[in-house]
Amino acid sequence: MSNAVDTGPDATTARRLAADAERVVVKAGTNSLTDDDSNLDDAKLDKLVDDIAALRERGKEVLLVSSGAVGAGIGMLDIDEDRETVEESQALSTVGQGRLMHRYTESFGRYDTQVAQLLLTQHDLEDPERYTNLQNTIETLFEWGVVPVVNENDAVATEEIRIGDNDMLSSSLAVGIDVDLLVTLTDVGGVYTGNPKRDDGARRVAAVGENYDEIQDLVEDTSTDAFGGIRTKVQGARQVAEHGSPAIIAASDAPDVLERVARGEPVGTIFLPVDGDDDA
Repeated sequence: MSNAVDTGPDATTARRLAADAERVVVKAGTNSLTDDDSNLDDAKLDKLVDDIAALRERGKEVLLVSSGAVGAGIGMLDIDEDRETVEESQALSTVGQGRLMHRYTESFGRYDTQVAQLLLTQHDLEDPERYTNLQNTIETLFEWGVVPVVNENDAVATEEIRIGDNDMLSSSLAVGIDVDLLVTLTDVGGVYTGNPKRDDGARRVAAVGENYDEIQDLVEDTSTDAFGGIRTKVQGARQVAEHGSPAIIAASDAPDVLERVARGEPVGTIFLPVDGDDDA
């Protein structure tokens, strides 16, 4: 990488916008919620809830897009994680979704906070009437102080069940409900110049702005490694940035990761909001 944005007034301003965000979408991927055997990891889930609670204590509204239902199903049924068919994944998700929400209810209960489950398909996002109803429901939940927990409705989905769907779902919701910030939490620390799990020389890209095309080429070159499902995370972050809000990709296991974002610290990779008058 020759011109990765690292410091400067644009990045500093974007981090301040992220810190001042009043409405935030947090997306947690499967690897951020499951253990090495693909089972739901209670400690990881509790940490995620702790991080979200830190934002809420600052008066911010938070919508959580959460993967992990299939992993929870694997743990409950003791099924080999090397499943081959979409049908098996869909069935596992129906078993695991209840467990996942039960754990969120327990964990948020430590903060006297209620949660609500929303299971969506692409049709819910594309149909204007259904999407308006969804927006109204989310607004009402925010008014009540409830945390919406959103996931793909894998039981009836087909191609959407594949890795990356919740990345685009989170960015679509971030744009649709006019949030001020999207934070995508993953098992890697952001966007890297290579797969950090295999390449010791891979460097984290601190910020993405005018260098987006270069980042996109980089992601295409490394996409076969599929580290953290990075391609769709970059696409989703860019979609939010083009809507005028910052987006951050960061490590879910980083200490106090969301609190650090709220303090304006340089966490993960931040995507700078695109000026509406700019062709970038």
